[in-house]
Amino acid sequence: MPETLANARLVLPDGEVHGWLRVHDGRITDLGPGAAPDRGDDLGGALVVPGFVDLHVHGGAGASFQDADAARAVAFHRAHGTTTMLASLVTAAPDDLLRATGALADLAADDLIAGIHLEGPYLAEARCGAHDPALLRAPDPAEFDRLSAAARGALRMITIAPELPGALALIKTAAGAGVLAAVGHTDASGAVCREAFDAGARVATHLFNAMRPLHHREGGPITAALTDPRVTVELINDGVHVAPDVVRLAFDAAGADRVALITDAMGAAGMGDGRYRLGALDVEVRAGRATLAGGTSIAGSTITMADAFRRTVLDVGLPPAQAARAASLTPARALGLAGRIGSLEPAKRADLVVLTDDLAVARVMRNGRWL
Repeated sequence: MPETLANARLVLPDGEVHGWLRVHDGRITDLGPGAAPDRGDDLGGALVVPGFVDLHVHGGAGASFQDADAARAVAFHRAHGTTTMLASLVTAAPDDLLRATGALADLAADDLIAGIHLEGPYLAEARCGAHDPALLRAPDPAEFDRLSAAARGALRMITIAPELPGALALIKTAAGAGVLAAVGHTDASGAVCREAFDAGARVATHLFNAMRPLHHREGGPITAALTDPRVTVELINDGVHVAPDVVRLAFDAAGADRVALITDAMGAAGMGDGRYRLGALDVEVRAGRATLAGGTSIAGSTITMADAFRRTVLDVGLPPAQAARAASLTPARALGLAGRIGSLEPAKRADLVVLTDDLAVARVMRNGRWL
């Protein structure tokens, strides 16, 4: 039976409308301003945004996508509004990475994840962050083929440092195979990054973090990504990785059509302070900040996409429509899924999040069903 959501502040691609929305058979069938044409579920004027799309998440609720309890991480992030996600894997030994990729392919087949993101192992040691430097390696086409085969069509993105030997060739191979190539964990110059974008890379992995910093005489990856209209830039807006004014700078430079909010969340998301694992490395979480045990390197985040959205509105000062675009439509477009998800529009999948007045998650609908 059709379900009507009435008396809602609908965040649409071009702004906010007080109105109604109708759902049937897992799809949005109609919406409009003003009073609903039939009696429906009165949302009391609550804000309704499209379901969040996270391109980059490693785990949550104490679980990791690297391990057998990955489905628990999916359930946690769905409950917090992320209706579509890529499961990200950190650098690991070849056999371990192959095993984890095969396991996640099962989750993709069951529609728990939208695909797999390999964040490594082809990263620069100087910018490896929370990746085990002993397990980094040069781009290997044969290994890429094995991982692609294990993913059974679910490999959607791979992060590569473009300065490594063979990196540009692998970027071309990945792009040709329909895998989204991303530039990240890199010490490359701006010129090399532009070569990578010309070779087919279309994403900058967590802009500003784990990459050569911007300098006024050498803009590096940051300037190359922000000034290339083909490139989607990921941002971790958790108040730790990037300061709010720098987040605003990125939005001003690239616009909400090219900024994709991500969580980069690890298993500690939704949990308390303590000790956790990220791949092969130990992580300590204190006051919500995750760092490598005994060090200062940030080891992912502990936020949800709902947190990233709320911070973008309240701390960065963007209107909800722009924040929703960066949290939903822009990452959906990067994945080639904008025709199906990412915005509240007729014929798209009924993925949506109802928010409270303080922008906390009240209810989540995925594929037309309340979670």
